[in-house]
This record gives sequence, structure tokens and C-alpha cells, in this order.
Amino acid sequence: MMEQEYRTALIAGAPSQLARELALWLGERGMRVYVSAHEPEELEPYLARARGSGSLLIPVELDTTRVETARERILAIDEECGGLDLVVAAGMYEETSAWNFSWEKAHHLIQHNVTGTVALLTAVLPRMLKRGRGHLVGISSLAAYRGLAGRSAYSGSKAFISNFMESLRAELWNTPLRITCVYPGHLRNHHAVRAHPEPFALDEKDAAARMGRAILQGRARCAMPWQAALFMRSMQVLPGALFDRLARHLR
Repeated sequence: MMEQEYRTALIAGAPSQLARELALWLGERGMRVYVSAHEPEELEPYLARARGSGSLLIPVELDTTRVETARERILAIDEECGGLDLVVAAGMYEETSAWNFSWEKAHHLIQHNVTGTVALLTAVLPRMLKRGRGHLVGISSLAAYRGLAGRSAYSGSKAFISNFMESLRAELWNTPLRITCVYPGHLRNHHAVRAHPEPFALDEKDAAARMGRAILQGRARCAMPWQAALFMRSMQVLPGALFDRLARHLR
């Protein structure tokens, strides 16, 4: 499949290691990549790696909980670079136990994963439509396929992103814009995997490379690793009562 040629990209959202590895991967392919951080020092290890490889990563301060300010900043970046070709909205992970439910944690997660993602992606949508080019990427999760114990807010927020991206794709099918939704599974260095080891957990660099290739190929969806994706898809077709019994043991 032919790969797209993009000059500029914005990787925005929560401080995700996967998103930052993706920024490096895109930068190594000649893109000017703006990458968000609440504090500039958070990005220093990645900026050092970018300098070592000759890549151009530009740190920008974006707080997705301050939606209007974040949208204004994105529009300013769009003008500064002559039009963003690619915008990727990442999210965050947070467990929410029904036995000790924290509204504060759930609200914070929804602000990032739902409100923040929609605000970021739609900020430049009108301009992309006017220019007749652009690519929007939302990072969902394999947890979006079915609700999982201990992840009510997370699974719900990622299911929202999946449906939001599919709806955009259905509506914009006859435009030059590309819409991609990424469904990563467990990542090897994530704290949730360290607590509950997973057999198919991906290395962040490997996952970023898979995401990057899918994006540049213009694929509508990218679910990984394939073993976990196949398992979660199979859960979607199970009778409700059977899934309910299995879901008690899924983490």
C-alpha cells in the first residue's frame, strides 16, 4: 500500500509514552512534529533522541483540560507551519473500581480521553476540509470492544472514541480527508502490565512503528497485537450471558 507524504504533524493529548514514541518515529521520516507536554522537561529524553537522529520534534504546551486555550494553540500551530497534515490525539489510562469509585479520577480521564480528544481533532477539521487535505487519528484501545472489570470509565471513554472516529469516517467518505482509529492492546512498560503480565504485550517502540505504518498507509483501523485484537473481537459476538461470566475474570 502506498504511503502518504506528510510534512507536518501534531501529536497531542495526555503524556503517553506510546504517543511520544510515535512522534519520534514520524520525525525520523522527515516530518516536522509538534508534540505536546504539560512541562517541557517531560520531553527532554525524547528531544535528545530526536537530536541524535536528526529529527525535528517541537515541544508545545497543551492542556486538554483547558479546551478553548488548547484549541486556540492548535490553530496557531496550524498557521505557523502552513497547515498541519496530520493530527493525532492520544489519551490516558486510569483504572476505576466500582468498589471504591473515584469521580475525580473518572472525570479527569473523561476530560482527556473524550472532551480533550474531540476538541483537539475538531479544532483543525474545518481548515482541513477547506484545504482539501489532512489526516485525523484517534487512539482508542482494544478495551473499547467490550466493557472490562475495573475499567468502566476507561473502556467507556475508548468506546466513545471508536464510534466518534467511525462516524467521522462515514460522513467524510467523499472528501480527501483520512480518518484512522488505532486500537492498541497492552504495552510492555505500562504499569498495568507490570502488575498483571500479559502474554502479547507490545514494546512501545514496536507499537509506535506499527501505528506509524498504518497511519502513513491511510488505513481506517489499526488493532494490535493481532492475537489480542482477535480475542477481543471474538468477545463481541458472544451471547451476553456468556460474556458476563467471562468478563468477571478479564483484566
